[in-house]
Amino acid sequence: MRTSQKGVSGANATTKASPFESEIHPSHKPSVCTLCISPCRGKDGGMTRHSFIQMSKLSNVKGRISYITSPARQENLYATYHTADAAFWTSLARENQQEFKRSGTEGTCIEAREFIIALPEKFTRYDPQRVLTKFTEEFQKRYNVECVSGLHHNKAKTNYHIHLIFSERRLLPEPVVKVATRNMFYDEVGKHVRTKKEITGEDGQIRPGCTVIKKGEVYESHMFSVKDARFKQEGFVAEVKEFYTGLINRYISDPEQQLKVFDPQSVYLPTKKIGRNNPKAEEIKADNAARQEWNRTADMALLTGISEAEILEVKQAEIHEKVRQSIHQAGWLPHLFRAIVGKARAFLQGLIRQRAMPPKPTLDIDMAEFRAMRGLMIRVRDEATSIRYLQEDVLPDLKQQLAAATGIFKTRERKDIAGQIQQTEQEISHRMDALPSIVQAEGYPDVQTFTATYRKAEAVVSQHNRELAEWERKVQERQRPAVKERPPEPRSVRERLRRLQDEGKRQQPQPHRRAVDRDSR
Repeated sequence: MRTSQKGVSGANATTKASPFESEIHPSHKPSVCTLCISPCRGKDGGMTRHSFIQMSKLSNVKGRISYITSPARQENLYATYHTADAAFWTSLARENQQEFKRSGTEGTCIEAREFIIALPEKFTRYDPQRVLTKFTEEFQKRYNVECVSGLHHNKAKTNYHIHLIFSERRLLPEPVVKVATRNMFYDEVGKHVRTKKEITGEDGQIRPGCTVIKKGEVYESHMFSVKDARFKQEGFVAEVKEFYTGLINRYISDPEQQLKVFDPQSVYLPTKKIGRNNPKAEEIKADNAARQEWNRTADMALLTGISEAEILEVKQAEIHEKVRQSIHQAGWLPHLFRAIVGKARAFLQGLIRQRAMPPKPTLDIDMAEFRAMRGLMIRVRDEATSIRYLQEDVLPDLKQQLAAATGIFKTRERKDIAGQIQQTEQEISHRMDALPSIVQAEGYPDVQTFTATYRKAEAVVSQHNRELAEWERKVQERQRPAVKERPPEPRSVRERLRRLQDEGKRQQPQPHRRAVDRDSR
């Protein structure tokens, strides 16, 4: 039953893609998000690229295999690879269905799982069959499961990707056969019951759909092991993302071009690159605009003193959860997604308006390392304060003036005020876009990373100041300090501050410019 098979295809087929699926491949059926490996611009104009690897559950593994490996059903199919023959997957599907029926579990039987792995366009230069074979065999070797895979382009040839289907069960060396030691009774849903009476109708006859296994007959047989529990564990997908990102990076010699795994703890919403000749360019552009508005607002929230945890809570409740509900009820509708993001941004803006800007940092220590960070925090907060003044004072006042300028003799005045409103809105947008560049110029990838680094540095300095004050108190009270009780050592504080700065500056930019967040749709 086990075998290794390869195939290459160049046949054409015409299928219609849904808006949500077309970036992956026309008419892909599993619930998966748009694939993209796209750049995110860093502080020096360099590009940070993020990998995209996603898993889905398959309730019809034979149909799915046929779909991803069929030249007649795929427009841009370059290679296929099998580690087991068709009989393996047929038997696997049958046993999964039997086990699911026996369990009495509600819902849908999961026959196998599938990963979709986006590849950089650079991989189109390599032999498709060798690429697919390598990526499939590495997975099989690591997890010891049978696989079948296909290497595709989407219709517009903007996303080069692998579909890899794998089994959660392993073929046993010898089938396990169970023989009934007494008569066994099963009801209509296949549930084992203790007595014949439980499956007998009022007429004394066995009810339709119920079965009796007589003593000595085979009542259960297994060709496969139980499902490997690790494939359902929360950290499995993250593990595979790291694994495949590392494998992809083996073929990318330039460190600046190597891929990174998206950080789900980012307060930002990632945007998507618009490829050439993309038929959905306008939709993506509108989608990105909504995401960028959220990202700018998240920066303002951080500088206003709203914690990352609070912003993430809003992001989860007001975007992720509501988008999931929307998709469940009506499918993927881009305009609804943008509306949800807009309402979430308005909610976050409401929190910002309720908070006064934090006072200028007064915490002091005679160390250049901290003074530089404090000065940078003052600069970005001053800029945030100026933006809030335009948002919360100047703009509302202008809008109020426009509303009051009524009558046929106020046409010119209304036009002037409308022009001022437009100019103010443009200034706000420009200054919010430029806000991250203030911290990027000092080596930090984004506002989130800088504010987190500054809070850690503040904690270090505060602790040092407390320890120093306590030591001075003891000296003033003429207490004889113990031999080991010396003034707190500034050198260790400097080292900790430098380490915090280095760690912050080494972090990759959060993908809020050019990557795809699967949880945000």
